[in-house]
Amino acid sequence: MLHSKGQIQRSSASSFATEKPPFQTKEEIDRQISRGSLSEIEQEGLWDCLYLTPADLEKVLKLIEERVDQPMVYPMVLMAAHTGARRSEILRSFVQDFDLESNLVIIREKKRAKGRRTTRVIPLSPVLARTIGEWLKTHPRCKYMFCQRQAGENGRTTGEFEPVRVDQATDLLARCLAGTTWEKIRGWHVFRHSFISNCASKGIDQRMIDAWSGHQTEEMRRRYTHLFPDSQQAAMKRLFGGSVDGQQTLVANPG
Repeated sequence: MLHSKGQIQRSSASSFATEKPPFQTKEEIDRQISRGSLSEIEQEGLWDCLYLTPADLEKVLKLIEERVDQPMVYPMVLMAAHTGARRSEILRSFVQDFDLESNLVIIREKKRAKGRRTTRVIPLSPVLARTIGEWLKTHPRCKYMFCQRQAGENGRTTGEFEPVRVDQATDLLARCLAGTTWEKIRGWHVFRHSFISNCASKGIDQRMIDAWSGHQTEEMRRRYTHLFPDSQQAAMKRLFGGSVDGQQTLVANPG
């Protein structure tokens, strides 16, 4: 069947996938929503792009620390925020993966190499190392770092331990944030995105970011490259003149 040129163009255009927008701060998202031109679906899409600045992270972590009803939740969230580990990677962590003398943690991966278990090593921040050390003082005898007693058939717990399940981790985080200004956080992946974005904003070498975060697609890298400190704003001011770091920049007379 023959098609007109216009029909072919429309068909080709409709087949293009839309790239996700770059990661944005809560303030940037709030400003866009306040203009009143976005649908509910568009607003939800923006919240999927949320990343937390270091100042925001500090507020969220403090809130979670104050509101948790199970002691392993705060160390879990802190690990996500300070290592960029995925939720599933955190939940399958073993106690033996944490070396508090060398301040290193081994992350057990699944996504980087198909059909093969791989690992990566990430340095522990001082606060994360301290928090894990405190958690281990009351940690149950279990090989998993974050575990709980199994539930029996009658609903009562047994003497056996199991790792925290994905659905439980999701529910625990949502309960901590419910009714607060941070309830729009859309799950554990926000902490991973925030870690990577904040690494970029501090000018950490991309090779080191990739080594710490594991599997990274080029599309994902593009979503936070606007955060690099040698920013596009500064480059534009150097090109056309203006103040850069408090110094006036002049553009040479092209004539």
